Amino acid sequence: MAINQKPLLLDVDEKPEVLKGILLSFQHVFAMFGATILVPLILGMPVSVALFASGIGTLIYQVATKAKVPVYLGSSFAYITAMAVAIEQMGGDIKAAQTGVIMVGLVYVLIAGIVKMLGTKWIDKLLPPPIVIGPMIMVIGLGLASSAVTNAGFVADGDIRHIIVAIATFLITSFINTKGKGFFKIIPFLIGIIGGYVIALFMGLVDFQ
Repeated sequence: MAINQKPLLLDVDEKPEVLKGILLSFQHVFAMFGATILVPLILGMPVSVALFASGIGTLIYQVATKAKVPVYLGSSFAYITAMAVAIEQMGGDIKAAQTGVIMVGLVYVLIAGIVKMLGTKWIDKLLPPPIVIGPMIMVIGLGLASSAVTNAGFVADGDIRHIIVAIATFLITSFINTKGKGFFKIIPFLIGIIGGYVIALFMGLVDFQ
């Protein structure tokens, strides 16, 4: 069955208009920053180390891709559960988790070498994207559900204001993502953050100090 793919708005050798580029950049910064600091916070690791390592990784990636892929490489949610189990089994020691991450990195390097020589068709056959990516994203989402529920205030004695802001932010983002037109459709995350911030401001949750 053929899969309908949406055409790219910009190719790798093209750049967006200045204003659109700024908005997309802000959205990317907010998205990557939240994800990058959340992983070490959940695992009890230093946030500064995660930011430093992801920054170095991003610079290496930009050099390797000749700056044609404008993305920031933040923390990965894919390894949270495995790292959490490893840390727990070691009584809070992160050595086993660190070793696992290093080994995964080496596997990535090995696969990158194979892709360089053979291309990517063998990966598509071994791990068909629709079959692999969907369940993987669901597992990651379900694994983080408890943290999301807690952070949104859906707990005993939770602040109703936090709950309202969380729901409103989610609804704004979802609405823009599904009903938005033109350029707005590709910045739902940024619009959701702005909308949620304004609501939080009116509800007295923003501390300007």
